[in-house]
Amino acid sequence: MGIFKDLKEDFSDAVDELVPGGDSIPDEDSSKDVPLDTTDDNIDVKDELNKLDGLLQKASKKAESGDASAFKAEANAPEKKYEKEEKAPEKDIPEDKEDKLEEKLMDQTAKENVSVQDSAPVSAAPLGQVSDEVALITSGMQIKGDLNSTGSISVEGVINGNVQCNGKLTVTGTINGNSSASEFFADSAHIQGEVSSTGTVKVGNGSVIVGNISATSAVIAGAVKGDIDVQGPVVVDTSAVVMGNIKSRSVQINNGAVIEGFCSQAYADIDVAAIFDEEEKA
Repeated sequence: MGIFKDLKEDFSDAVDELVPGGDSIPDEDSSKDVPLDTTDDNIDVKDELNKLDGLLQKASKKAESGDASAFKAEANAPEKKYEKEEKAPEKDIPEDKEDKLEEKLMDQTAKENVSVQDSAPVSAAPLGQVSDEVALITSGMQIKGDLNSTGSISVEGVINGNVQCNGKLTVTGTINGNSSASEFFADSAHIQGEVSSTGTVKVGNGSVIVGNISATSAVIAGAVKGDIDVQGPVVVDTSAVVMGNIKSRSVQINNGAVIEGFCSQAYADIDVAAIFDEEEKA
């Protein structure tokens, strides 16, 4: 059997690679080594295995001493490092935690943006305060939606929506919606909606308003289809046409005006009911 011879040769090659210098391991008691018999008849398997074990122990001692130990440590160091890096578990972030992290970053960014916006100066005038600016809606312009301004507005075009301004609202175009201003003036205008003013309302000749009017004073020279509620005086001019009730402190109707409705001086200083009660008692 040549198997033991082959094992011994392979083992010797392995020891030569492990121990620097390429020298084979010296046998401390070479006189006691028994030559390997390669014949098939007279081989003691147990004895041959014992010889191989002895060689293995000698090789281990030689490798652990002197330069062989340093060589062994240096040779194994990069390999162990590679294994450590290869076996290191990857720390994957769970999807739910990743979503929460993104939400947290978005919230933080939003807070920073809000703080920047809050610190920015506000140029708009406070509500109720009138600015000097005048917005002009030209005749070729058409707006769909509400319009608000702290100043005055001049409407020559068409607005399909509510209009509110703290200053004067001048209309020579068309408004399809409610209007609110400190002063209101319509000249050849067409308005479909209520008109409210904290000051004076003037409806010029050629203007048509379909809606109620409320103000502190009013001058009507155009056509109004709706009730007029004025805390102060009302002047109905010659060219005026009013289809609705007039409620005011005092009313002046010029010759030629057309009124289809009731006139009431409900805000007058005179107590009309008390006058008639005195007459009845007398």
